[in-house]
Amino acid sequence: MEDAHAKTIAEVFAQLRANPGEGLSSREVKRRRKIWGTNELPCRPKKPFWKLILKQFDDLLVKILIAAAVISFFLGVANDEGSYALVEPGVILIILVANASVGVLTETNAAKAIEELGSYQADVATILRDGNLGVFPSAELVPGDVVELAVGDRIPADVRLWNMKGSSFRVDQALLTGESDSVLKSVEVISTVRAVLQDKTCMAYSGTVVTAGRARGVVVGTGMRTAIGKIQDAMSSVDNTDDTTPLKRKLDEFGTVLSKLIAVICGLVWIVNIGHFSDPAHGGMLRGAVHYLKIAVALAVAAIPEGLPAVVTTCLALGTRKMAKQNAIVRTLSAVETLGCTSVICSDKTGTVTTNIMTVSRVCVVNSVEISVENQSSPANYLTEYKVAGNSYAPDGKILEILTDKPVDRPANLASLLHFAICSSLCNESSLSYDRTTGSFKKIGESTEVALRVLAEKIGLPGFDNMTRALTHLDMEERATYCATYWRGQFERVCTVEFDRDRKMMSVLAKRKGQSILFTKGSPEAIMRRCTQVLTNSKGVAEPITSQLREILMEKYQTYARKSLRVLALAMRPLISEQDCACVEDEDGLTLLGFCGMVDPPRPEVKKAVDVCRGAGIRVVMVTGDNKLTAEAVANHVGLDDVMGGGSHPTTSILARKMTAEAAAAGLPMTGILFPPKKSCTGQDFDKMDLQAQNDAALSMSVFSRVEPQHKTRLVELLKAHGQVVAMTGDGVNDAPALRRADIGIAMGSGTAVAKHAADIVLADDNFASIVTAVAEGRAIFNNTKQFVRYMVSSNIGEILAFALFFYRPLFHQRFLNTFFDCILWRGGLHIHSGCPGYA
Repeated sequence: MEDAHAKTIAEVFAQLRANPGEGLSSREVKRRRKIWGTNELPCRPKKPFWKLILKQFDDLLVKILIAAAVISFFLGVANDEGSYALVEPGVILIILVANASVGVLTETNAAKAIEELGSYQADVATILRDGNLGVFPSAELVPGDVVELAVGDRIPADVRLWNMKGSSFRVDQALLTGESDSVLKSVEVISTVRAVLQDKTCMAYSGTVVTAGRARGVVVGTGMRTAIGKIQDAMSSVDNTDDTTPLKRKLDEFGTVLSKLIAVICGLVWIVNIGHFSDPAHGGMLRGAVHYLKIAVALAVAAIPEGLPAVVTTCLALGTRKMAKQNAIVRTLSAVETLGCTSVICSDKTGTVTTNIMTVSRVCVVNSVEISVENQSSPANYLTEYKVAGNSYAPDGKILEILTDKPVDRPANLASLLHFAICSSLCNESSLSYDRTTGSFKKIGESTEVALRVLAEKIGLPGFDNMTRALTHLDMEERATYCATYWRGQFERVCTVEFDRDRKMMSVLAKRKGQSILFTKGSPEAIMRRCTQVLTNSKGVAEPITSQLREILMEKYQTYARKSLRVLALAMRPLISEQDCACVEDEDGLTLLGFCGMVDPPRPEVKKAVDVCRGAGIRVVMVTGDNKLTAEAVANHVGLDDVMGGGSHPTTSILARKMTAEAAAAGLPMTGILFPPKKSCTGQDFDKMDLQAQNDAALSMSVFSRVEPQHKTRLVELLKAHGQVVAMTGDGVNDAPALRRADIGIAMGSGTAVAKHAADIVLADDNFASIVTAVAEGRAIFNNTKQFVRYMVSSNIGEILAFALFFYRPLFHQRFLNTFFDCILWRGGLHIHSGCPGYA
């Protein structure tokens, strides 16, 4: 059922003829299994090993080399060379076998990518049948089965959710979308029929994992009809295509020309010597013809560059070693030379262009409620903003006041920041840890909660304990959770009011010295509606919030949102001492602590790498499953919009600045980063375009957001149809088809096994800048390979022409022959004056 997300629960059950209270009967399950089959991803039949080997020899140049080896052997035998007759054919065959081994290994790796998909299938499922819940093998699921899902479960099939047993239900869909944040689910109908997978919040997909809550759903897709099944189908179709690399195409063309040239020259050598067939030295006309035929064949063998495969393989193999030092691990040799021809890089956003570490970059608190009349016009007199340094999980970034751009000496001595840190620590289910093997801090939990956890550690503790030297002298493992442990020791967490979509907030009831306090975090709109007071830095007490201050706060929130920051507001409320539980009604009359803006920051080196690509004639396109505004903000930051006219499309940035100025002058609301026109589109926009519009978009857009696997694959196909050499990055299962379709697939070291097996190169550090370094190395290797090929071919052809002219020298003046031979030797790269070979 393709449109289950756009149908009501009643319509879904009616179409599937299923009962939500009883489930399917055992008899009905057997009947449906005969129709729909088992809930498994079928393993496609493996290609026989002998076919894989034969495929490696299905190449014109290879066939020419085999023919050369055979002819060379027979000529050696005919001339009584003994064991020496085996030397040259043996060397040729060893080279061809080595190349074939590399090809077979590459094909085997591609097959493993599809096999890995099976590891993401659930083994068992909790199913309602005949009115009873039971645990069954997930392979027995059929459309219409009612399943129950709980925390930690791997979802066994594509499911339409219909009953939530709790305040929230979250699913980690990174497997299919590449986005690290778990998705909050609901049972509400999604009105957009062609919504992208990330927006189908009433659906749960096979292979993804439940991270919070409990729910029931009805199976609407099994086996190959699931989202992950469609990915396998797409990968299989890609593997059936036969895409050759740029160097392979050039070598094929060279082989065709070479074979014709050799045939013509050798034929001429034999023909021009017809008059010598009857020479008495040959012992007859027939023997003379055979003699000159041997000479012609020997010329043909000499013309064939037997060492060409060895030279190419050696160049590429040495290139892999160099690229490994640049954190680019090459899995297929052909990827090295393809990198050198790359003209378009389609890069993922999360983790490649950005750090994939959600961090708090801005904090806004209220400084004072009472402002003199002459200063009331400026929001800065009411609010204090702080910039938080650091873009990792390390708890050592400084807190700087934006107005003065100076670090705050002891942040925890300021009332608002202190309570902000307490709320961030207690209203939090995540944790930090230090990994001694990697020397880095690791997270457990939701990205936004981890960002708050790190912020609390950066703010520190009040009094002596927050001094820098006191915290920096701690052991790293202890420092990771030092402040969180301190606050957990000061407060006892009593109960939690879970987050839900309607309230858009969550709360924790904590006790300290007999006092009950409710700490709350959530969306700024929801929190502000429930706040009646605000904690100020100037007095350190809760003061009534005025309508003017409320407007100023909301305006500041909108400013953060326009910068594509993820904004959270924090608040608190003291409750009566005897209260041991909290409910939704207690979330009224809150005291606002402030709000913070979070961002997954772009890697600092990416902007320079994008400029290098632009200077080298390589176009960079961001392709992401994230929302449009966030994608455009990151693209703006790294220079994909050609800011200030510094890129290849200066007119777009000029027009963008003009539009920005006009919008500001007209007082129009700005909902996000204004990106240059016709440079960004969503997956839905792309689907609505006709073929010509899609071609134009593929050639002009800088950002594709909210995309699905088919969009990435389609983009690659369109670019390749226009003669572009495309590099595509990815880390999730959803990226595998596009990685296989691209000229060169680049997987992230932290990505899934499926993506790594589907890719040609794996980036150990997940860094976009490493791609650019690898491309530069690939270009150098490609150029070196061309130099070798040019040298070998010109030398061999020169030998043939020289020999042919020698046989028919009466037609040519001696001075001409001397000049010709000198040119041949020079073009062949032989510096005859120095006596040793070199590059031409």
